[in-house]
Amino acid sequence: MAFRESSAGYMINLAARLFARAVHQNVRGLGVSAGYLPVFFALAADKELTQTALARVAAIEQPTMAATLTRMERDGLVLRRPDPLDGRSSLISLTPSAMKKVKAVEAAVNEINDRTLTSLSEKERAAFMTALQAIVRALQADGG
Repeated sequence: MAFRESSAGYMINLAARLFARAVHQNVRGLGVSAGYLPVFFALAADKELTQTALARVAAIEQPTMAATLTRMERDGLVLRRPDPLDGRSSLISLTPSAMKKVKAVEAAVNEINDRTLTSLSEKERAAFMTALQAIVRALQADGG
């Protein structure tokens, strides 16, 4: 087996890129970029967050979050309003038109999830997800 195929980092990165490409193809017709999905789903769940809280929940660095929100605002997907508790920050939420897309976007992403895992049995899927969660926890504990 070649080094790349035996490297967890390489294979995780490759799988993530291929998965992101498939998701992008599935959601682009809905007017939502695949790059917006962490923010889109965080706001769909929490309704309204500060940029700092949103960056933490979506696991996105602040500069990337600022650029993403600017693009999402331009695309009519998010609204900003002053935070009544902190005049220095804004509260961010999905626009009403973006909220109408949540179920369709979830379905498009779930379709790719299902297609991606179709070759695994239910037991293998559960083991795979458990392993991925353990990998994420280990990387987060290392400051990643």
